[in-house]
Amino acid sequence: MCDLRSQLSMKKPIVVIFITIFIDMLGFGIIIPILPIFSKELGAENYQVGLIAMSYPIMNFLFAPFWGSLSDRFGRRPIILGSVLITTVAYLIFSQSVNLWILLVSRILSGIGSANLSVAQAYVADVTRLEERTKSMGMIGAAFGLGFIIGPTTGGYLKSMSSYGHVDWVGYGAAAICLVNLVLAYFFLPESLKERKKDLRFNFKVISGIATELKRKVIRELLLINFIFITAFMIMQIAASLFWRESIGLTEIQMGNMFAFIGVLTVIVQGGLVGRMVKRFGEYRLVTIGIYLCIVAFAMIPWVTRETFIPFELIAFGLLALANGCITPSITSLLSKSANPLEVGQVLGVNQSFGSLARALGMALSGFMYGMNIHLPFLASASIMMICIWLAQFIHPAGNPVNE
Repeated sequence: MCDLRSQLSMKKPIVVIFITIFIDMLGFGIIIPILPIFSKELGAENYQVGLIAMSYPIMNFLFAPFWGSLSDRFGRRPIILGSVLITTVAYLIFSQSVNLWILLVSRILSGIGSANLSVAQAYVADVTRLEERTKSMGMIGAAFGLGFIIGPTTGGYLKSMSSYGHVDWVGYGAAAICLVNLVLAYFFLPESLKERKKDLRFNFKVISGIATELKRKVIRELLLINFIFITAFMIMQIAASLFWRESIGLTEIQMGNMFAFIGVLTVIVQGGLVGRMVKRFGEYRLVTIGIYLCIVAFAMIPWVTRETFIPFELIAFGLLALANGCITPSITSLLSKSANPLEVGQVLGVNQSFGSLARALGMALSGFMYGMNIHLPFLASASIMMICIWLAQFIHPAGNPVNE
C-alpha cells in the first residue's frame, strides 16, 4: 500500500515535467514557422535571418550544462521555475518586437530559458526506477512531438490576429502558456533531488565540460552517437523541405501536414511503444536498431517521385519516427545510469548542449550540400550514421563498457 501511494504521488510531478517540455516545444513550434517571415517584415537581410534563427540553439548549447550543473547543486525545482520564468519574459519581449535588436534579444532569452531540458530529464531520472527510466524518457520525447504538432498551427493562427510587422498576439499567447506552466510547477512540483553536490565548483566553460565528459567511457560513445544522429537528422530535415517544394511540388499546407504526420508518429512511438520495446530488447539493442532504421530511411527519401511519394516517403518518415523513439530516450536513460549519481544533471546538460551544437552544424551543412546535389544531404546523413554502428559496439547492454 505504501509503495502504491508512493507511485501515485510521483505521477503528478511527472505530468508537470511533461507539460514543461511540451510547452518548451510548443513555444518553439509557434515561433519557428513565422520567424523568417517576420524577420523579413522587420527588414532583415538573408544572413540576418539565419543569425537570428541560430541564436536559439546557440544559447541552448551554452546554457544546457549551466542549468544541469546548477541543478546538481541547488536542486531541480528552483532551476525549472527560474528557467520557465525567463522563457515567459522572453515571449513578452517577443510580443513587443518592433526592430531586429528586440527580436534578437527575445530569441536569446528564449534559448536560455528553454535550455532546461537537461534539468527535466534529471528530474525524471531522480523519481523513476532504473527499469522504468527509458519509458519515462520516451514520454519526454512524446511531449516534443505533441508540441511540434500543435505549435505551427497555433503560431499561424496567432500571427493572423496580429497586424503586419507585429507579432504581439503570438508573444502574448506563448507567454500565457508559459505562465500557466510556471503556476503548475510552483504548486505541484516538489524537489526531487535527495542528495546534492555540495562541493560544486561552478564555471561557465562549456567546451571544457564537453571535453571532460568525452574522456569517460560509455558516456563518450553515447554523446557521440547522439551528436551524429542529431546532425544527420537536421541535415535531412532542412533539405527535405527544399526537396519537397522544388522536386515534388508540395504546397506549404502539404509540407505542414508532413511535419504534423512526423509529430503524430513521434507521439505514438515515444508515448506508447518505447516502454514495451525496452522491456523486450533493452536500451542497447534499441539504440542499434534505431541506427539501422535511420540509415535505411535517410537513403530512401531522395529517390521518391511525385507518383511514388505516397506511400514511400511516408514509410521513410515512419521509420525515422520509430528510429528516433529507439535512439533518443535510450541514450538519455543510459547516460543517466552511467553518470555519477551526483552529476546526472551535469551530464544530461552536456548532452543537450552537444545536441544543440549538432543542430547548428546540421543546419549549416544542409543548404550547402543541397546546393551541390539534391541527393547529397540524404546520402550524407545515411553515411555518417554508419559511424554509429562502430561506436555502439563499445556500449554494454547494461550501460557499461565492454572492456575496461
